[in-house]
Amino acid sequence: MSNYRHKKSGDNRPVRLGFVPLCDSAPLVMAQELGLFEKHGVSVLLSREVGWATVRDKIIYGELDAAHALAPMVFAASLGLGSIQSDCLTGLVLSPNGNAITLSRSLWEQSEQVGGLKTFFAGKPKAPFVFGVPFLYSSHYFLLQAWLRSQGVNLKADVQCVVVPPPQMAANLKAGHLHGYCVGEPWNSVAALAGFGRRVATGAEIAPEHPEKILLARQEFAEVRTEEHERLVAALVESCRYCQAPENRERVIETLGEPKYVNAPAPALRAGCELALNTASTTDTALNPSADKASWIVGQLRTSGLMPDATKLSAAAISKIFRPDIFQNALRWLAKSSGEPAGMDRKVPTVVRVNDRRSRANFSNHISNHIL
Repeated sequence: MSNYRHKKSGDNRPVRLGFVPLCDSAPLVMAQELGLFEKHGVSVLLSREVGWATVRDKIIYGELDAAHALAPMVFAASLGLGSIQSDCLTGLVLSPNGNAITLSRSLWEQSEQVGGLKTFFAGKPKAPFVFGVPFLYSSHYFLLQAWLRSQGVNLKADVQCVVVPPPQMAANLKAGHLHGYCVGEPWNSVAALAGFGRRVATGAEIAPEHPEKILLARQEFAEVRTEEHERLVAALVESCRYCQAPENRERVIETLGEPKYVNAPAPALRAGCELALNTASTTDTALNPSADKASWIVGQLRTSGLMPDATKLSAAAISKIFRPDIFQNALRWLAKSSGEPAGMDRKVPTVVRVNDRRSRANFSNHISNHIL
């Protein structure tokens, strides 16, 4: 039976919020540490998860209400790609960019001896090369495919992609189980600083400003506990602003280093946060789950072959999954609590909920122009 049946908004049960130990989990971690959830009237039980498959399964089976998640996961879960189907949505992009591709030192040195990676792969070296990604339905998979193609690699003949939880990437590279990987920070910096890995490309270089992490929520939770969900988003927007401010960086690094959070060395976290908490992407526009961000993800799912049946996801269906109306409502809650201008135009509002039907209709028309 559903955990939400007969529940009302304002239920006393804490919101069960999951995260995976990465630098871009900082908004959730700092919202907890700074008391921002409490400030916005939300009780949160923060849960550290091993990897993205665990997050997906706990969302699907109702063990988590919401989570720090990979942007494509909301579409995969809603369509039942790679798992049973579960209606999910997002009202917040937690971060753009933040990933990188790291090669083993051995592979890098071999390629340097012949004049670079393109020359090395053109020489038809012994295959396959094993590359790690943290989840199949991920920007990591899209970015790795694009980068490998740019190096002249035959994706079908020369490469085997395997799923490895982010905290285990560096250890598997060091042990020789992987030739390279695409992952979020600090797990690229851990390998680079230890000397057994070489970072060769960043996600921002391959697909600038692509949506990376979102707040993934069960649709039932968002609809039954609507105000609580919007206040949760408001707390995380405030935390995103805090984390992106350079003057707060050292406190963020110190907090992420704690065993209950990311538990990585400070130098790796410092280098990783430079990539994952990009101060160039500080505006609320970057956090808005807009039509152009949704269309990039859907386009990549189709191009990669992970969603071969394009009819599964219409523009109308997408507008029910990527929800800028929820984001706008959260900005209004945030403005009400802080007395600052609300919305991306910073006009002071009356706190009223956006008309969901009108907002989604406008979104649907916008996204149709991008993908159809």
